[in-house]
Amino acid sequence: MSLFKSKKRQPLDLKAAVIAGGAAGIVSGLVKLGWENVLPPRTEERDATNPPQTLLEQFGVPAKVTHATYHYSGHELPWVSYVIHFGFSTTFAVLYQIIGEKLPAVKKDAGTWFGLAIWVAFHLGIMPLMGTVPAPENQPKEEHISESLGHVAWMVTNDLVGTEVYRRLVAEKNKQ
Repeated sequence: MSLFKSKKRQPLDLKAAVIAGGAAGIVSGLVKLGWENVLPPRTEERDATNPPQTLLEQFGVPAKVTHATYHYSGHELPWVSYVIHFGFSTTFAVLYQIIGEKLPAVKKDAGTWFGLAIWVAFHLGIMPLMGTVPAPENQPKEEHISESLGHVAWMVTNDLVGTEVYRRLVAEKNKQ
């Protein structure tokens, strides 16, 4: 057997990929929230209305909805922001899992490059163009550091969790 022989790709199990990506997106969303507690990307002033809230307000959702909170353990937590945060996380985790199964190059270096590409596309491109966040040159370097490294940690988590859940689901299905 040649060392250069490529591994035969199995056909995509779409249901397993969606489940695996969904599970990975929830876990990676928690990782990203934890990351931002250690290295906050924005100042408290800029976080008073965070990017998910700003985006919704740009689409006409009133502030009383975008700033809606729930209370837990003495903390006031922005549930609407969390819906957007986890929606984004699971959507991209599912896309990553599906695309990565079809095009393995997407998963190069455990998703590091994919995570950085998402950061560049959204934090340096789309959101500044929409006015959701300041232009890249007007964002503090701490924001760039936190968001770029946070997107790497987020996507590596998607890669690890999604790959393992997908592998287990497909193996279980093949046993039956």
